[in-house]
Amino acid sequence: MRTTSLHPNFGVEVHDTDLRRVTASAGYAEIRAAFEEHSLLLFRGQNLDDEEHLAFARLFGPLEDREDRPEPKIGPLSNLRDDGTVAPEHDLKTRNLKANQLWHTDSTFLPVPALANVLQARVVTSSGGETEFVSTRAGWRALDPGLKERARNAVLRHRYAHSRAQIDSELASQPHITKWSEQAWRAVWPNPASGAEALYIASHAYAVEGMGDPEGKALIDTLMAAMTAQHAIYTHRWQSGDVVIWDERATLHRGRPWPYDEQRTLVSICVTASESDGLASVRPS
Repeated sequence: MRTTSLHPNFGVEVHDTDLRRVTASAGYAEIRAAFEEHSLLLFRGQNLDDEEHLAFARLFGPLEDREDRPEPKIGPLSNLRDDGTVAPEHDLKTRNLKANQLWHTDSTFLPVPALANVLQARVVTSSGGETEFVSTRAGWRALDPGLKERARNAVLRHRYAHSRAQIDSELASQPHITKWSEQAWRAVWPNPASGAEALYIASHAYAVEGMGDPEGKALIDTLMAAMTAQHAIYTHRWQSGDVVIWDERATLHRGRPWPYDEQRTLVSICVTASESDGLASVRPS
């Protein structure tokens, strides 16, 4: 596999690879090894349809479905309404998309969190709409030793409504947001393939077990700031047909604003973490 670096700390672009032709016995092992090592993979010019997208994502593990359907479906991240018009900036649909502009890790509020997200761009805007990433593995390595010691044995509590409330109280009260009870995860997720540790945190994290609210919030805010310093950020400027895959165990990401009167459509599927992905290591004892 031919690759080029995206950021000094993490991430590679993978060249000359057609994801439609990747199977469990042809190409996946190399992609999975790069995923474990680099945490973020970019493939340009893919243009996968829904079934091709799902088939490729299944190679990583079971697919996430928050609606308990017989078969998981691609999740559109789009500002198009059902009638085909672009939702205005202050529409609830757009406000929900804006919540993704908080630094986060997907699905920390679910009973079983995500291993990976496979995200593809279908319609991009004339400007803006980038997705920014940081490596929480590199961030953990560089963390102040005293702060690292405080975080090492911490257990963070996560709630979907917490992150949405930072954007809009009406959004945070929606049934598809409040249906999920809070979850607790250890703040460090070691990679079972390499042993490399990463901070496991998200905008959904609202408290630290055993700490009062002000102290816990201060620790979460300090850790977030340490992970997301400007020099640590890789900014991905989307082109139609791009597929980006990232390791939810070892990265944070956020969207950026775009011209809200223009259509923007990305499609996503998350892969649920399995025991072989080190899930037991983040379960509180």
